[in-house]
Amino acid sequence: MTEEQPTATALDTDPETPWLRLHRDGLKVTALFMLGAMVAAGVPTAIGIASGTSWLVALAWVVPGAALVVGAVVIAEAIRLRTTRYRVTDSRVEMVSGILFKRRRSLARERIRSVDLAANPLERIFGLTKVKVGTGETGSGSGSANEQTLALDSVYRTEADRLRAELLRRNAVELGPDGEQRLATWKPGWLKYAPLSFLTPMLAGIVVGAVFQVADWFGKGGLPVEIVGDLVEEHGAWTVLGVGLALLLVIGAVGSLVLQGEAWWNHRLDREPGGTLRVRRGLLTSRSLSLEEERIRGVEIVEPLGVRTAGAGRLDVVAIGLKTDEEGSDLSTLVPAAPLDQTLAAAEAVIGPVGTDLIPHPKTALKRRLRWAVVAIALIAAALVTAHLLWSMPALLKAAVVLAAALTSAFAVWTAFDSYASLGHANSRRHLVSRRGSTRRATVHLDRSGIIGWRIQQSVFQRRMGLMTLDATTAAGKGHYAVIDADEHEILDFADDAVPDLLRPFLVKGSAE
Repeated sequence: MTEEQPTATALDTDPETPWLRLHRDGLKVTALFMLGAMVAAGVPTAIGIASGTSWLVALAWVVPGAALVVGAVVIAEAIRLRTTRYRVTDSRVEMVSGILFKRRRSLARERIRSVDLAANPLERIFGLTKVKVGTGETGSGSGSANEQTLALDSVYRTEADRLRAELLRRNAVELGPDGEQRLATWKPGWLKYAPLSFLTPMLAGIVVGAVFQVADWFGKGGLPVEIVGDLVEEHGAWTVLGVGLALLLVIGAVGSLVLQGEAWWNHRLDREPGGTLRVRRGLLTSRSLSLEEERIRGVEIVEPLGVRTAGAGRLDVVAIGLKTDEEGSDLSTLVPAAPLDQTLAAAEAVIGPVGTDLIPHPKTALKRRLRWAVVAIALIAAALVTAHLLWSMPALLKAAVVLAAALTSAFAVWTAFDSYASLGHANSRRHLVSRRGSTRRATVHLDRSGIIGWRIQQSVFQRRMGLMTLDATTAAGKGHYAVIDADEHEILDFADDAVPDLLRPFLVKGSAE
């Protein structure tokens, strides 16, 4: 883990290894980035000020303010580049930074679990890369989230590649000659899955907000509402609603295509000598992540609803030292949304065979989900009736509310059946397999040797239905992976079979009749 060193002599364990500095072109990158940021922020600010006074007054306020911000950031960056030093010894990675308050940090090399290289378009122009070295360990107290990593911002590309190879070269010699094994290669055709993600409606909502924001800058905040009102009077509420939704979905689909293409263009998943997986991707911002295979504890095949309907899914890794607390975080993604057979092939290349028959869950699990759906429909109906009685809504808004309520109710019932059909679990030769979810169906293959404990949960309603939720805890990935709403008797034997003797002392066997 990261260690704060109290004195300079504590770091000087290898005086023969020279200290290196960050590349000075990082100052150019910062200056250009801040200049662009100030233009992007200054133009709407100047428009807003000029609407109340004049352009001369607006520029008199905005230009000096932007110049002060750019100058201050550039000076701070120059100081950082001047005072930051780093080196790699036989046992540690060390970094020193600061002027008045010296900060000395070091990572033990044997604890390093991943090396992440990232470069935005400006950094790529100058041949620079940000190197993030991670141990995957978490500490306690304030700032612990940062204590597990060491970041070198503004390193030349060749130096970054040298650092990555050197820090992850353990056991490389014993595994034979150099060479890479290609496990997956991105294809432009995979872009067709981007509009099927939940990013599409999210981007559509962002566009609506942006339209109102721009109108407000020009002092016309109510103009979009007036335009829509005129269209409703001319063409009718349902026509305007349908055309508007279709237009927003098209805009969202285009945006998702652009974002997916930028993030995953030229994606490659390789197995390198020494037992390391390397993911490379990116069109404008290039990124490279290297993971030691000995730290991998399984994979997760994720099939969001839209992507699943097209027969596709993505592959995430479950690894020690790679935290995935946030759903949808692409840091753990080995293969983006791709045809399911190719995703499964990549999964098998990483952990071995993944095909297995899953044990279905009791019918009472379906009844539980149908009850949730009924409750959701009742709440939606109550809200709709209350809104109708308390407020007089315009025709377009009333049409939108009715349509949303009907679609949501139908979706709730469908989700109950689909989420039940997705439930399943099994023990393969090496892995515990668990599948769950509807809008985000996920199948995890968790290495049974990496399971360090069980967490058993049973609510009052589950107890009445004879159901139980079993959580397998591990030091990798999210930290726990659940088998939900399984038979309360069968699931305990399943856990005992997955990791013998871990749960057995707590089991009470009934007497044979």
